Parts: sequence; structure tokens; C-alpha cells
Amino acid sequence: MAVIELSESNFDETITNNEIVIIDFWAPWCGPCLQFAPTFKETSEKVEGVTFAKINTEDEQTLGAHFQIRSIPTLMIFRDGIGIFSQPGAISAKDLEDLLEKAKTIDMDEVRKEVEKQ
Repeated sequence: MAVIELSESNFDETITNNEIVIIDFWAPWCGPCLQFAPTFKETSEKVEGVTFAKINTEDEQTLGAHFQIRSIPTLMIFRDGIGIFSQPGAISAKDLEDLLEKAKTIDMDEVRKEVEKQ
């Protein structure tokens, strides 16, 4: 599956209309971001059932600020419209695949209960 570019105009629609979305917050001047990009793209072609997206924090500063992105790359996962993971730093392809498999197994009823409590 292709990696999509997210912006303010398509962010909500993408999060709402896809069960699992992983986002790579990055910038063109960021060396680690550029090194991680091929891993992210290759994993997007292997892993089924996940929408892969990128947010250029230079172009989409409002989104970066909204999610309080302080370090890039930062990976964020949404499932059923709820943020379930956020972590700065690049990870290996295997760790990325393992992370996404874990995201698929999370009990979202439990997550919704926790969100309601907060």
C-alpha cells in the first residue's frame, strides 16, 4: 500500500475512515527521518490492514503543534480514531512490524473504557 501524505485537510477523514493508521512525523532536513523513510515505506508494502501516512512537520506546523511533536521522527498510531501509541525515534523494520501486530490485537473496548474514565 502506498504511503499517504497527511495535511490538515485530510487528517480527520483519514483517521476516521481507517481502522489503524500509523503516522510518521518527519521533516526534510532531519537525517534520522530520511534514514527511516525507506523502512517505513517497505513496511507499508508488507503489512496488511494498516494505513501508513506521513506528516511533514515543516509544511504542517499546526498538526505538529497539536500533537506536541518535540522530536522527529515520531511515530503515532491511531486505532478506531483513538491515539494508542506515540514515540519519538526511528525503529527497525522488525520492531515496526511487531508494533503494528500488537496494535491489531489491542482490546479497543478496554481502551474506550479508559478514555471515558479520563
